[in-house]
Amino acid sequence: MATSDRRLPSVDAPTASGGAVRTVLGHVWPPTAVFVVVIACWQWFVTATGVPTVVLPGPTDVATAFLVARGTLLAAAGVTALTAALGLAGGVVVGLTLAFAMVGSRAASAVLHPYLIALRIAPLVAIAPLLFLWIGDGVLSRATLVTTMTVFPVAIASVDGLRSVPREYTDLARSVRAPPVRTFLRVRIPAAAPSVFAGVKLAAALSVVGTVVAEFLTLQSGLGYRLFHTAEFLQTSTTFAALGTLTLLGLVFYLVPAAVERRLDWG
Repeated sequence: MATSDRRLPSVDAPTASGGAVRTVLGHVWPPTAVFVVVIACWQWFVTATGVPTVVLPGPTDVATAFLVARGTLLAAAGVTALTAALGLAGGVVVGLTLAFAMVGSRAASAVLHPYLIALRIAPLVAIAPLLFLWIGDGVLSRATLVTTMTVFPVAIASVDGLRSVPREYTDLARSVRAPPVRTFLRVRIPAAAPSVFAGVKLAAALSVVGTVVAEFLTLQSGLGYRLFHTAEFLQTSTTFAALGTLTLLGLVFYLVPAAVERRLDWG
């Protein structure tokens, strides 16, 4: 009997591992299959119609252009990633701070909420000239512009999550006379985590978009500048390669907070 008990883990472990692999494959293969079909149809269309490369390059043309310009594109992606990461970090810190203040104080909520809405309504291109005038047009100013774009989703999602904590949770904390700070840290924040991460994931995607817009406006460095430069000189294959690099970067920015959320296992 003891021998049988010792063998149980060795039988269950491969089963659990196989289940995890099947789960990953179940999430990966559908979009991969669609991607392969789209690329195949794209290549067929370009070959069958003979459309000029300057109008619509084929996937092979884009891949070749990326290999030729990979050093420049990867360096530009590094600048864009740095700017987006700084802006996202600022947006998360400011957004969470505003959310905690708005949930903790009705007066703060009444004062801050209209300004959050105004910040969201104000066009990015309207704010940019003022920021560039005040703090220059380098990475810091572009990151600040991204911060203004990412504060809103983080703050609003966090406020909604913190205010929608089930009443029985707070009643239980009150019944054991938990201090308000402890209730906030141990009850409200874990319960609101899914909403908070939803806002962070949205902000992560917006941070890449905001960075590209800022780079379009400054035309100094980053993937936004490379997109503008290659399109201006009709280097369409390289433009597509830069766009693909930007898409992958945005996907990474979205998947990182999603992975952190799964790792923390708030549910």
